Amino acid sequence: MKKLTIAGTDIPVGCRTQIELPVAQLYTNTELSMTVKAIRGRKDGPTLFVSAAIHGDEINGVEIVRRLLQHKALRSLRGTLLAIPIVNVHGFLNNSRYLPDGRDLNRSFPGSPKSSLAGRMAHTFLNEVVLQCTHGIDLHTGARHRSNLPQIRADIKDESTRAMAESFAAPVILHSATRDGSLREIASNHNIQVLLYEAGEALRFDEIAIRAGVSGIINVMRHIGMLPASRSKKPKRKSMITGQSSWIRATSSGVLRALVPLGEFVTKGDILALISDPMGNNNADTKILANDDGIVIGRTFLPLVYEGDALFHVAKYKANIGEALEHVTAFREEFEPEPYSTSDDTEDHPPIAG
Repeated sequence: MKKLTIAGTDIPVGCRTQIELPVAQLYTNTELSMTVKAIRGRKDGPTLFVSAAIHGDEINGVEIVRRLLQHKALRSLRGTLLAIPIVNVHGFLNNSRYLPDGRDLNRSFPGSPKSSLAGRMAHTFLNEVVLQCTHGIDLHTGARHRSNLPQIRADIKDESTRAMAESFAAPVILHSATRDGSLREIASNHNIQVLLYEAGEALRFDEIAIRAGVSGIINVMRHIGMLPASRSKKPKRKSMITGQSSWIRATSSGVLRALVPLGEFVTKGDILALISDPMGNNNADTKILANDDGIVIGRTFLPLVYEGDALFHVAKYKANIGEALEHVTAFREEFEPEPYSTSDDTEDHPPIAG
């Protein structure tokens, strides 16, 4: 197998190795590092990175990586898994999306060893981890007070990336062009296939999103040949694939009463929410209407809104709505946690209460 070295540390075949990548220390002179867990199989295969918390307040992925590293399937690993549960260490410590310099790490690639804090971290992560890999999965959530239905964002015009996205088996695959300075853009420029998994809300654990994330990563690892094929006889879930989505915004300020949940299929003209005057002075509520047929893949959970605020993210979809609804329902049923008894002698992860 090809020699693999990260931050001067050789990663032996058939071993688990933890590497600390030095990043800018705190102004208290406290040393800080980005932790990488490397697992190498005994047989050759792809090298996959799984990264989380590139935005420091998007913590669902941290738990996904933790559970992934304990998954029994990794005993049959081919190739190498590089797991990075917390990329933006400074932001994670401060419950912040951004770095202390105010920059977005996911708009700072490829970075430079002589630039801003964000640029230096991006440069380190890119050169020590990402460029060692053939594939990648980057884990994200919605912003604060906004939650996303589990979904994959990827360039589905590339056939191999599309197949990888379909293997994840999230409810929705959204075609998404890369953004300047993003991890996905720079990886694509180096012919590294990367999926972006969006699920849940910042600073919150979402059990269904976490379970779906772990399952999806294992599915991808099977697809690219890092793990043996599944023995399950269950039919494979299909994703709803769409290339268009839009945010529906508040047309007035006030108190929002949302009427549809995440994953709801809506038709053009449906009432999604009502905005009211908290003093009850208005005779009529402002109705927020769906602007097209589709599925709600993101929404705000903050009931206090200003005119222009983003309320509902709707992915347009005009194909077989009934079939797509069945897939979303099956997804929820599969990952809805069962009641957990603390006395159970089980190795399963206890579900995190919502």
